[in-house]
Amino acid sequence: MPHELPKAYEPGAIEARWADYWKNERLFHAPTPPEGHVRNTFSLLLPPPNVTGRLHMGHMFEQTEMDIILRWHRMRGDLTLWLPGTDHAGIATQMLVERQLRSEGKSRLDMGREQFIQRVWEWRKEYGGAILDQMKRLGASVDWQREYFTMDENLSHAVREVFVRLYEQGLIYRGKYIVNWCPDCGTAISDLEVKHEEVPGKLYEIRYPVVGSKEFITVATTRPETMLGDTAVAVNGKDERYTHLHGKKVVLPLMNREIPIILDELANPEFGTGAVKVTPAHDPNDFRAGLRHNLPQIDVMDERAHMNQNAGPYAGLDRFEARKRVVADLEAQGFLVAIKDYTISLGKCDRSGTVVEPRLSEQWFVKIEPLAKRAIEVVEKGYIRFTPDNYKQIYLNWMYNIHDWCISRQLWWGHRIPAWRCGDCGEIIVARETPAKCTKCGSTKLEQDKDVLDTWFSSGLLPFTTLGWPEATRDLEVFYPTSLLITGFDILFFWVARMIMLGCWFMMPPEKPMRPGEKPDSREEALRNSGPFREVYIHALVRDAERQKMSKTKGNVLDPIEVIEKYGTDATRFTLAAMAAPGTDIAFNPSRTEGYRNFANKIWNAARFMFMNMDRLGTTGAPALAGPDTAGVCGVQAETLEDRWILSRFNGVAAYVNQALEEYRFHEAANRIYDFFWGEFCDWYIELIKPRLMLEDGGDKRAPAIACRNLVTLFEASLRLLHPVMPFITEEIWHAIYDGKPPLKSIALAGFPQSDTKQIDLKAETHMAVLQDLIVSVRNLRAELKVEPRVKTPIQLYAHEPEIRKLIEQNRSAIENDRQANVESISFVESSLAKLPGARHTARFDVHLVYEQKIDVAAECERLKKELEKLEKDIASGQSRLGNETFRTKAPAHVVDGLRKQVHENEILRDKTQSKRKELGCT
Repeated sequence: MPHELPKAYEPGAIEARWADYWKNERLFHAPTPPEGHVRNTFSLLLPPPNVTGRLHMGHMFEQTEMDIILRWHRMRGDLTLWLPGTDHAGIATQMLVERQLRSEGKSRLDMGREQFIQRVWEWRKEYGGAILDQMKRLGASVDWQREYFTMDENLSHAVREVFVRLYEQGLIYRGKYIVNWCPDCGTAISDLEVKHEEVPGKLYEIRYPVVGSKEFITVATTRPETMLGDTAVAVNGKDERYTHLHGKKVVLPLMNREIPIILDELANPEFGTGAVKVTPAHDPNDFRAGLRHNLPQIDVMDERAHMNQNAGPYAGLDRFEARKRVVADLEAQGFLVAIKDYTISLGKCDRSGTVVEPRLSEQWFVKIEPLAKRAIEVVEKGYIRFTPDNYKQIYLNWMYNIHDWCISRQLWWGHRIPAWRCGDCGEIIVARETPAKCTKCGSTKLEQDKDVLDTWFSSGLLPFTTLGWPEATRDLEVFYPTSLLITGFDILFFWVARMIMLGCWFMMPPEKPMRPGEKPDSREEALRNSGPFREVYIHALVRDAERQKMSKTKGNVLDPIEVIEKYGTDATRFTLAAMAAPGTDIAFNPSRTEGYRNFANKIWNAARFMFMNMDRLGTTGAPALAGPDTAGVCGVQAETLEDRWILSRFNGVAAYVNQALEEYRFHEAANRIYDFFWGEFCDWYIELIKPRLMLEDGGDKRAPAIACRNLVTLFEASLRLLHPVMPFITEEIWHAIYDGKPPLKSIALAGFPQSDTKQIDLKAETHMAVLQDLIVSVRNLRAELKVEPRVKTPIQLYAHEPEIRKLIEQNRSAIENDRQANVESISFVESSLAKLPGARHTARFDVHLVYEQKIDVAAECERLKKELEKLEKDIASGQSRLGNETFRTKAPAHVVDGLRKQVHENEILRDKTQSKRKELGCT
């Protein structure tokens, strides 16, 4: 049966088919191995995209790198698990559904909590799987049978268990603290969710009258509306300017409330007036000062950042409108000293872009220091490694200065906090199951805490909860710690650090006194295996062709689906891989993708050539199946120099690619495969064996069959080498090699090429390099002399060593081949040709093309005549302008000099053209 491949390579026609095939055949499912399992494992957790998300170029880049690594490990024989899933994305999802409700004229407050949550689940069912559907389309080799959602029943159970355990250990507490409050999202957010930017602002200087005197203390603020909640003015005890005011009070302007002057380090004598207003409910530093001095905490804003009843006459105003009114009133009443320009660091919510308000609020926190201590230790001891390694210190610097983590969010969508307040005695009950009554007073009037957990709390548990924790499962035993995490720098602290802290805390057995006979290193082994992964690879960013960050505002966002539809998934993946140097951002340019689409065409056409010869010669017998432990290429009859050379080169490339992928040098692996497949295999090897395939050299009649079998065997091995980067085209051709009946369901399950040092032949590589150098030299000489492609030409050749002459004589047919140098004959000379005009001189040979250029004299004379006429016209025009005194005096000097130089050059060209016409005898 003939091998069928369409004439044109159309990626869209094959990619959807193979993506469905891989998923339907469950090719990438990692079954839980039985007890006694000894096979190497490789596991990786997909950073869960938000359920609201759509695939962008960053996702595709990240998933391409992950898929390359996973396919490589799978082909090496590892039991490979890639866990996919989506994150419930509390704030993002709630905002999106609320926006949808507003378009319908509805509100979540009108619906109530239960109905709203039901609406979110309905939205998730209809729209929430879009990004995973796109991943399926791209053929990501994840284990779809293990797909999770962070709000799944089993994961929710695990989240509750973690919360309760931390609470029981005294590591979760509830308290009133200053938090970052987003008025738009209506919830507290973490420090990491606040993005600061330097913006021009104002500094307002306000004077506070000292009670019982005519003195004033002047303070400065960038947020004058918060002064309505001031409860003190602080001065430094060492500041002699204010010694006489110790123990005094001031009147708070506009509110006519007396507040104390306190002595505190909060006030810096070197900064401003040395006096600062203290607003404990609206500034973290003031809050701590308030605790030190037992000051009242007056909150003057509500959750929408509107002034509340504590703001007196300003109640109901938006904070920024209140600012204008406060400043106007201060000025009218004579309390405003000055307004100065001032650069401020403005914090905005990363999600909504709203200016964040520091606000006193009762929240749940994780006491982070004990968790951070262990998470620092595993990295310092090298049990978790970072690539590039500079991220290790970035991670540690953040961990050394970490603050307690605010984990509660004022949302409805998310993991609800498992805490209940007794309506009678106020007792807080934290429990795994809903309590029937108060554990303190027995009352049944219990109300669950309305808040939900920070999304990053549940996603920080995924490396072990997705494997069955809190149960001691076989999956945990086999796949934890995961082998690798590939992610971006932007979530290093949001997610990576928290996974390490939570993983090390919950996956390391409690430390106990050492038992008799116990080895001292048992704790180290437990610590080493507690981290959620062995290695973290931080990938770069994908930018536009001008290295600008992609953003909707700039209009430079590239939709990967559009790029794929134009060039194909394989070409897009190859582009990303070929540019993925560790630590270097990618400047993505679709023109490069077009080049790699041409690479796919090259492979496709080479496969069609191979199949044509297989069918013509009746070649039977598919290549021997290579397992993960198979070294080299089996079944190649390396009887010629080109066979020994390509076999050696293949093994060298296989060694290089394996090492590059081991070190996440995706770009080096991809570029080396490209150079080998296109340059060495297609452009050289296939061209060199064509005469043998056609028996054009009159040699051994077995030669065509041997050459064809070698070609098929090497092509199949090269497909396996390329498969992790370009999975679709390799799968299509690989199945065609086996007439649609391959020994395995997929090339993805075949062995990845391993180098065999016995097949590396450096002598063959050196000899082939000489022949390639000679052939390229002759090609260049032909191009310079403009020899027609069909014209054969003799060459003269001087070999510097007898061995080189022997090599060339033995491979004369390759050099004379019209597909290579197209040489008519080779004449060896006994002396150097280096001084001969037009000859090529190398370290091993000199070569001269014996060719008398034949031209159409009449046509050449006519061409030279037109060229001469144009030059004469240009010279005359230039001389005319140079002879114009007005031009010479008014034109810039560089313009005059440039024209003078141009005229001189044209005169030289005119003289040469006249000489050529004379040589040809033109009239």
